[in-house]
Amino acid sequence: MTTTAARDDTPPAPYWRLSGFYFFYFASLGAFLPYWSVYLKSLGFMPRQIGELIAIVVATKVISPNIWAWVADHTGKRMAIVRFGCLMAAVSFIGVFFGHSYFWIGGVMLVFSFFWNAALPQFEATTFNFLKHDTHRYSSIRLWGSIGFVATVAGMGPLLDYFGTQLLPPVLLALYLGIWLLSLTVPERAAGHVHITHEPLRQVLRRPEVAALLLVCFLMQTSHGPYYAFYTIYMEEHGYSRSWIGQLWALGVIAEIAVFLVMHKWVPRFGLRNLLLGALLLAAMRWLVIGSFPDHVVLMSAAQVLHAASFGVYHAVAINLIHLYFHGRNQGMGQGLYSSLSFGAGGAIGSLYSGYLWQSGGNITFIIAAGISAAALVIAWFSQIGKPRQLAT
Repeated sequence: MTTTAARDDTPPAPYWRLSGFYFFYFASLGAFLPYWSVYLKSLGFMPRQIGELIAIVVATKVISPNIWAWVADHTGKRMAIVRFGCLMAAVSFIGVFFGHSYFWIGGVMLVFSFFWNAALPQFEATTFNFLKHDTHRYSSIRLWGSIGFVATVAGMGPLLDYFGTQLLPPVLLALYLGIWLLSLTVPERAAGHVHITHEPLRQVLRRPEVAALLLVCFLMQTSHGPYYAFYTIYMEEHGYSRSWIGQLWALGVIAEIAVFLVMHKWVPRFGLRNLLLGALLLAAMRWLVIGSFPDHVVLMSAAQVLHAASFGVYHAVAINLIHLYFHGRNQGMGQGLYSSLSFGAGGAIGSLYSGYLWQSGGNITFIIAAGISAAALVIAWFSQIGKPRQLAT
């Protein structure tokens, strides 16, 4: 009995394996998010088409994570799904080398993102199960993803300036293969035991604070649409070089890393609710500054530092709340819903409205984003999100 108990208490996945996966996963995002729109622009696509093609990538998050979450929650094979999704995403992405038409790129991105979006929500659930009662330490593992993002976003700018945007697809393919290789190092047992007893999902979703949280997450990512789809193009239009733009992207994520280093102290001290409200307020301020003062380097740098709040604090709080509200076999579905409604539906709508409004002025698009963040703040303020009584139920 003692031997069995000792084996059960042994950490099933070393820290570096979980951190390594996050490093490569977000390193690929550091190459994709800032520069994929620039690559599409080099192929001759108009802003409206760029917005639509990027929307395809994020729109699949509306459906894909929920499909894979259902499979994971009913089979308990989270890491098998992560590995399969990573491999098929890399294989699918190869298609970008064989055609450059609008419909071809759109089709490749549709297939690629269906598998790509299978991985992260289930890996997040795996990480939280690994941490068990130490979920406040999530940020210390997740910060390696931010480090990976900084490494590529800062490095790709000068490389693309020198070699051209055609370098981007092979770099992305190499990173996608790296993610798959790292996923092979994390054993299935790291995902933990899937509990049979759990609150019915329908009942969880009927709770007002859960519905409010999902709505706030949707609006928050909608407000990020102009940033992820057009920030690099926006800054180029105002005279910034790709190298300088890369440094601004990196500055934002460095600030995010700093937040992840202290979130395990901030959560007990300030509480999840107060941190969420502060993040929403600072996000609205960030988009307002970017839309109003693009030619002021100091203000643009300050706006990037606010990424620590608009993503770093917000994401760490949101994913902790999802973990608290969705128990047992609902964990995978909870992560899937968070991903699909925020990064999926919110990101897709954000990319679409950005593309359609861009010809009217990038400034206007970012100011609208500020209004969307402000709306999320109002909803969060008048809801029960993160209140201690709700978290205890």
